[in-house]
Amino acid sequence: MTGHGGPAPAILAVLVSAAYELGAWCLRGRGDRWPPARDAAFGLGVAAAIFPAAPGFTGHVLQHVVAGMLAPLLLVLARPATLLLRAAPVAVRGGLKPVLRSRPAAVLTYPPVAAVLDAGSLWLLYRTSLFTAAGRDPWLHAFVHVHVVLAGVLFTTSVCRLDPLRHRVGLGPRAAALVGAAAAHAVLAKSLFATPPPGTAFTVADRQAGAQLMYYGGDLVELGLALVVARSWYAARGRAVSRRRGYPGGGPGPSPRCG
Repeated sequence: MTGHGGPAPAILAVLVSAAYELGAWCLRGRGDRWPPARDAAFGLGVAAAIFPAAPGFTGHVLQHVVAGMLAPLLLVLARPATLLLRAAPVAVRGGLKPVLRSRPAAVLTYPPVAAVLDAGSLWLLYRTSLFTAAGRDPWLHAFVHVHVVLAGVLFTTSVCRLDPLRHRVGLGPRAAALVGAAAAHAVLAKSLFATPPPGTAFTVADRQAGAQLMYYGGDLVELGLALVVARSWYAARGRAVSRRRGYPGGGPGPSPRCG
């Protein structure tokens, strides 16, 4: 499965990046703080999301690791929903908040649910004829690529919880979802090392090199994700301690927000 789409992905990437930068510029123009590191993360994330596939199975897996795993992490670090809620007109914010706080959004962003959707889509892609079908049909290829990126963003959002979400989720479900998704990804990589995707004719060396890239490349991105989760949890605990110390009589302050 190689790259398709011509200049369309690059044009879309430029438009999306420009919209983000416009929002950041509006915030800074009125004196609000928006760290430049988030701009950089978003730009790199958008570029990673349209990373093209090189020929062969190894080239495809490289695209999967960059676009389906690294890009979501970078995009989530940029906190696009937070930017939209702060920079958009009141009417847009009024329409967006009910969506973010809706019951379906709460279900989809519950970490175990998002982990199943993310990992399950990869198993469906590589362990059925979908992989070869997407390689023959450019429209199906584009749909699968977008789905993989969005599923990765959903999972990363649910675990990191950097943007405003309706429900607070403790460290336990977030860590369990991360470990479970990492295990499912590792098992998939090992299965691809042993047997190819149905209907493919990659060389054994190419397939096994791709499987190893999936295994170790996935580990690196998942380690980065774990560090973000740990840092956000530690920061939340620190804020909770500070609030409790500020209450008379040593009573507990409000429950900390996890994420």
